[in-house]
This record gives sequence, structure tokens and C-alpha cells, in this order.
Amino acid sequence: MSNPPMYGELQPLDREVHKNLKLDTAAPVVSRVADQNSVFLAAVEFGDACKEFPVVFVRTGDAGADGKQPVAPLAVLGLKPGSNLFVDGDKWTATYVPAYVRRYPFAMARLDGNANNLAVCYDSKWTGFGETTGEALFANGEPTEFLQNARAFLENFEQEAERTRLICNLLVEMDLLQDMRFEATLPGGEKLDVEGFLALDEKKYAELADDKVLQLHRNGLVALIEMHRLSMGNMNRLAARYAG
Repeated sequence: MSNPPMYGELQPLDREVHKNLKLDTAAPVVSRVADQNSVFLAAVEFGDACKEFPVVFVRTGDAGADGKQPVAPLAVLGLKPGSNLFVDGDKWTATYVPAYVRRYPFAMARLDGNANNLAVCYDSKWTGFGETTGEALFANGEPTEFLQNARAFLENFEQEAERTRLICNLLVEMDLLQDMRFEATLPGGEKLDVEGFLALDEKKYAELADDKVLQLHRNGLVALIEMHRLSMGNMNRLAARYAG
């Protein structure tokens, strides 16, 4: 299976193979995201995330029969490759922590490419795992309450990710996103040029027919679009942090 950003090597948990495995929850996981300048963001998180991060969209996967590529939302954490402005040593400095980060070092993964065969996996490269210290994952051959809670969080994450996918499909279907670029000059003279992301096409949004606006409203997208628009002001705030 492929390893998503942050993860070293995902392995499915097995009650026999990993019967003695423990997780040291005191081990700071922030180092795993220190070189990530963006992470996936579910639609349900826009309200919290838009206060601190730019929320943008990027193309993902292959184009469908209509020739349009699917998109996904990201919380922008830095404006340079490998740069996360919200990590200071082993501390996360933002108020909100995206669920993508909070789920680490666990994740749900599809085994054998089967969409219905989801398994709880763990990052076997994470140093917080061992057999001596921390929260046990299994007891008497059964998942502990700790692991059950982790699984519940992962299942909710997957549900929200699917809901987000459907929302993004509607934005693509209505052709409401356009390629954008962000330029800034830092006080020291360095120029930042960020591209490769999508944002709301204001002109097309303003010209939507009333029935389309009603459709967006009933699907909860008007509020999400406003949060996205509001969040874009954080681009300048991120640029200013490089000067600090």
C-alpha cells in the first residue's frame, strides 16, 4: 500500500502479530508534519481552519469521463516547499490541529485495492511504538478501549473525507474553481510565487443562476465557500511570518 504524507510505512494491525504493541502517546508527533506545507482538510473543518490557514483546492487523480479532474481541499501551512510555519521544535503553534494530523500515527487503508476492505493501520516507522511503554493496543486478543477510540476517530475521518469528496465534485461540476497564484515580496526582498492551487472563480460564482445558488445553499456549500474566501486573507499573514 502507498504511504500518505507524514507516514513512514503503514502496516495493518493484527491482533496476533501486534498483541504486545504499545503506543507512547507522550512522544510528540509534530516532527512528522514539520516538512509538510499543506495537509488534507475535510469540509467539516473549514470553520475552525479558515481562522488560521488559507484553505485552497488542488487537483487529485485522473480526469473523469467529463474531462474534469477531481479536487480536494488543503490547509496551507507554509508557502515554500518543505516549510511548515506552525511547527516550532516539538510544538504545534496554531490553535487548530487538522484531523489529518490528529489521526497520526494511525490511518485507515484499503487492502488489496478493495474499497470495502478497510483496515486500521499504523506507522511502523514511528518511534512511539514499542512493547514496553505506553497504551496497549490489544488485551487478551481484543482491541483495547484506546484502540477502539482510535478506530472510531478514523471511521469518522473517512466518512467526512467522503462527504468532502462529494462536495468537491459539485464545485467541479459547476466549474466554480480556477487556477490561482499568490505573489508576495518579503521585507528582505525575497519574492514568493505560489501556484498550483485552485480557488473560487468569483465571476462565475456571482453569475450563477438562482436555482444553482439554491442548490449550493441546500447542500451547505454557500457557507463553505464563504469560509474559503475568508481564509484566503491568511496568505498574506503566512508571508508576513517568513519576515518575522
